[in-house]
Amino acid sequence: MISTSTTRVRIVFAVVLLAVSGCASRVPNRTPLGEPLPTVVGEALDGKKVELPKDLAGKPAILLLGYVQQAQFDADRWIMGLLQAKTTVRILEVPTIKGMIPGMFAGMIDDGMRAGIPSEDWGSVVTLYGSDASTVVALTGNSGGPNMRVLLVDGDGRIRWFHDRGYSAAKCLELVEAARTMFPRL
Repeated sequence: MISTSTTRVRIVFAVVLLAVSGCASRVPNRTPLGEPLPTVVGEALDGKKVELPKDLAGKPAILLLGYVQQAQFDADRWIMGLLQAKTTVRILEVPTIKGMIPGMFAGMIDDGMRAGIPSEDWGSVVTLYGSDASTVVALTGNSGGPNMRVLLVDGDGRIRWFHDRGYSAAKCLELVEAARTMFPRL
């Protein structure tokens, strides 16, 4: 027999799943090279409020923007590749979940992410919800497969490198080289 609490969890999960899939309107992909990263506010999984690009402290960063849960596989490959290439640029994974309804379940969604990410990495995962998420989706678009949108942002918050077609070892090395060339002191 299924307990009442288990039934409630299943119902909440079904509602969240329907809400998230119902808010997944498509925005055509675009390449935002040279554009400023818009000001958005999210929360890292460690609970700290993060304002991008301000909280990058004038330093370059690599942002991995993910719009669907299936993008996590792509994110993991990018992170492994960047770490193996010994990049010294800060890396932030930015799950971006637009729509009003997912924002109502932000705590539950973030708890689910925390369950799969070691606590020492929580500060490098910054989740965006609602209008902040919509602003970022409008910047890059969310059409196509479940790929990460990978951005190299300079110290002024401008996008200097962009890729949205899935992990590629060649593109990862190109990104690392771009970061080394643009920011040789790092």
